[in-house]
Amino acid sequence: MSTHHSAGSHDSAPSAEPGTARARTLTTGRVVFLVIAAAAPMAGLIGTVPLALIRGNGIALPSAYLLAGIALLCFCAAYSAMTRRVANQGAFYLLVARGLGKPPAAATAYAATLGYTALAIGLPASFGYFTSLVLASAGVGAPWWLCTAAAVVIGAVLGHRNVETSTRVLGVLMVLEFAVLIVLDVLVVQDHGAAAFPMRSFSPDEIAGGSLGIGAMFAFAGFVGFESAALYGEETKDPERSIPRAAFTAVGAITVFYVVTSALLIGGAGGRRAPDMARREVGDFVFALAERYGGTVLYDATAVLLCTSLLASYLALHNAASRYVFALGRESFLPRRLGRHHPRHLSPHVASITVAVLTAVVISVLGLAGADPYLMISAGLIGLGTLAIISVQAVTALAVLAFYWRRPDRHWFTGIVAPALGASGLASGIVLVTVHYDTLTGADDIAVNLVPALLPVAAAAGVAVALRLRRTRPAVYASFAASRLRERTDAAVARPEATATRKS
Repeated sequence: MSTHHSAGSHDSAPSAEPGTARARTLTTGRVVFLVIAAAAPMAGLIGTVPLALIRGNGIALPSAYLLAGIALLCFCAAYSAMTRRVANQGAFYLLVARGLGKPPAAATAYAATLGYTALAIGLPASFGYFTSLVLASAGVGAPWWLCTAAAVVIGAVLGHRNVETSTRVLGVLMVLEFAVLIVLDVLVVQDHGAAAFPMRSFSPDEIAGGSLGIGAMFAFAGFVGFESAALYGEETKDPERSIPRAAFTAVGAITVFYVVTSALLIGGAGGRRAPDMARREVGDFVFALAERYGGTVLYDATAVLLCTSLLASYLALHNAASRYVFALGRESFLPRRLGRHHPRHLSPHVASITVAVLTAVVISVLGLAGADPYLMISAGLIGLGTLAIISVQAVTALAVLAFYWRRPDRHWFTGIVAPALGASGLASGIVLVTVHYDTLTGADDIAVNLVPALLPVAAAAGVAVALRLRRTRPAVYASFAASRLRERTDAAVARPEATATRKS
């Protein structure tokens, strides 16, 4: 969530709901669970590695993960620097408002809401599809729509309660999916020794060989979800420290995991011969390796945990979508009713139910129309969500750069270099995803590949709403995305006694 306004803001802001302080139960570790679960590392690797090897026709994917991780760590450094200077309680659009103005912030907020909601709709369809296949292989007949409905119900129930309940479920699922892939990593190393880690994946020849661009597109997509840390500011005990730390920790952990595991999967598949195996196995690439090195037990565990990884990602992104809808409801940029807390659980229950109902309606309509749950519903909506979130990250990096550009208290790296590098890297991700959207989604249907057109429409709608409110309800417009500058500079944080009275 994102819009509690601190005392002393120069803007008038709606008051926080009573009892909200009791909702601050999240620690840095719990936010990390939510963030990594949203990124769904197991599902990301199973879906990404074979496609990157096939479409990229090379083995530079580990390098792509490393470069994407570095760009996002630069983004985290910039984000952290601005949150130390700008007091706010959550989402990126607050920083965009401070750096670029309120209309761009409204566009960012609407784009982010669309992106998270699209992911929250697409993921349960993907979960239903794969869970139905896994159950069928075990002799249990369950249609995809029934499995999808079960996921939506679970998301609605957990979303109705305090987010701490979700972190417990997500923590267990995340540990299990990491454990299975780490076991596979260890088995590959035991079988191949040092040769299991193909250093050629990091060689200049491989990086310059044409496969890096495709790999980078998939790599940036694999990190989507880490930025949702910003949404839990109101439910975190010490948001100024915990949220940036959670983002850094999540990006660092995901980067190391992706680089090491993708390299070992490539090594286990024969190094330079890995693309040939990927062409033969396609979506079964990781499963085939699990069976080769760990037998039926590891194969079955990987299949089951793919489903739980998708479920964990759905639950985390349902939470994120609900919190954006809640925030915009409280800002009056969506109906005010959406900005209400549950009186006992202090959860954004109205927003959560709204997202769950919208998910059920969209999937039902598309399913009844004959849309394939994986190739159309999941592919189109997850692709849209990925593009939207990368775009939000890029705009936020630009906002940090604009904020610090003429400020005398900026640090040369966190205020200028880091946001510039982050924005450049994310902009390249936007270009790659846009140009190769059909490759990202794996779909040839023209309707699926036209879905990204919804993103500029959502951004334009945000600007239009902001300009209308500025004209018709100036008090609401003035309180939108309100924040305040902290009175102490970064230097003063280290020596507060020397600058206790310095004004920002």
